[in-house]
Order: sequence, then C-alpha cells, then structure tokens
Amino acid sequence: MAELATFEALAVRYGTRTTMRSEVFLHHHLYGETDSPIGMDYYFWVVRNERRTIVVDCGFNERSGGARGRTMLCPPPEAMRALGIDPAEVTHVVVTHAHYDHIGNLDAFPTARIVIAAEELAFWTGPYAGKRLFAHSAEADDIAVLRRLVSEDRVDQVRGHTQLVPGVDLIEVGGHTPGQLVVCVRCKDSLVVVASDALHYYEELDLERPFAHVADLPAMYAGFDLLRELTAAPGRLLVAGHDPEVMHRFVPVAGYESLAVRIA
Repeated sequence: MAELATFEALAVRYGTRTTMRSEVFLHHHLYGETDSPIGMDYYFWVVRNERRTIVVDCGFNERSGGARGRTMLCPPPEAMRALGIDPAEVTHVVVTHAHYDHIGNLDAFPTARIVIAAEELAFWTGPYAGKRLFAHSAEADDIAVLRRLVSEDRVDQVRGHTQLVPGVDLIEVGGHTPGQLVVCVRCKDSLVVVASDALHYYEELDLERPFAHVADLPAMYAGFDLLRELTAAPGRLLVAGHDPEVMHRFVPVAGYESLAVRIA
C-alpha cells in the first residue's frame, strides 16, 4: 500500500510569557516607536496521517523553562497524550534548531528518528556554541542528550532541501541559528509552511523586522524572502514560531481550544 502523501498539521501551545518589544526585535530603537509589552507563545507542531506521526520540535522542559521565568501551560509530553499521541509511537522528531525551547524533551521519544540540519548539529557541538551570545539560548543538558542520540545512531542529518517522507519537506534557511529549518507539509487542500523560528512573529515578515537573536542577519532576510515565495500561491498557510496570533488564525481543536489549533 502506498503511503498517503497528505497530512493533518497541528500547532500545540505549551507555554507563554510576556516580554517587551525591545527584547524581541533587533535594534528596536531604530523604528522610533515607544517600547511596549508583547506576548510570546511557545509551540511545537504535530504532522500526522494514517501511517505516521511526526513531531516538529518538542518544547522546553520544566527545569529550563522555569529557570528563564517561562510559564509552562502543559508539559509537551502531557500535551501530546491529551491529543491522543503516544510519544513512543512518534516516527520522527524534526529539530528545527537546538535552542532550549525546541529540544528540551527529546528523551520522551524512545524510538523516533531525530532529524536536524548537519550545520546546526555541527555548530552546537563545536567551539562557538559556548560563547555567551549563543549559549544563553541553549541548555548544556539538552545538547548532551543530542550528543548521546548521535552516539546511539538515532540522528539523521540533513542539508539544503530534503524530503523527509512523501508530503513533508525540510528546507535549511539558517539565519536565526546556523542550521535553522523550515518544514513544508502537504495537507489535503493546502501547503502548510511551519516557519518555526525562521519567523517568530508575522510582523517580522510584514514589516521587515528581524528577531533579536540572530546568527546570520543576511540569511534571516533571505529566509523572509523564501517564506514569501513559499506562501505566495493560493492555499499556502504560513505558521509563525512564537506569535500568539497563531491561536486565532487557525481552527481550535475541539475540547482543547486553549492548547491546540488545526492548521489544515
């Protein structure tokens, strides 16, 4: 039986915080605007069909989130089970990048293949990951888990544009981190583009406002151009990585309206 090439895509909101606009937009003072509060939500994404379940990122854990003052709404493994997902049956976990809020629960998936850009893995296991401007966004314990999974031959490294499975493509864009990935998912009537942290907020794209934490600024701008290209045609849906607007743009999952939305 041929694998179904269309999927359902969900965004799951597991955490939140309130911060200031000057903390999230690079060189915010250049825009001549008064600083003001802004919400930041934390998500992971589920891509599934009758054959497989793929999780895109897996959130922060209670220790790393608590240490940074983040509000945990529902621990990601618990959120998955609430939505009928057994982490033990997840086939792939796509790590879009290795920041603490995206790889904090890798040990919850005992059999999944872990998929990450080779450039991303090389950076976080290389000599510059410990520099303060990078290290503050990562957790040594999480990177140690990633290293262990590599040693156990459970990590697949990708480069450029890769088909993960029919209907799911990974595109390496860099920018926010050296190997930041975007995930494109073929759903029944649409193409869903999960930007993850290639686009934290929709206004980054609308107003050309890069996020504050960036490894390669020209690559981040090029990533914005790619996201525009990917979503220019009708039936293309763009999902930002941390924008509270995600919970309003898409359809709430019945019974779990504050936890998850169905993108397509």
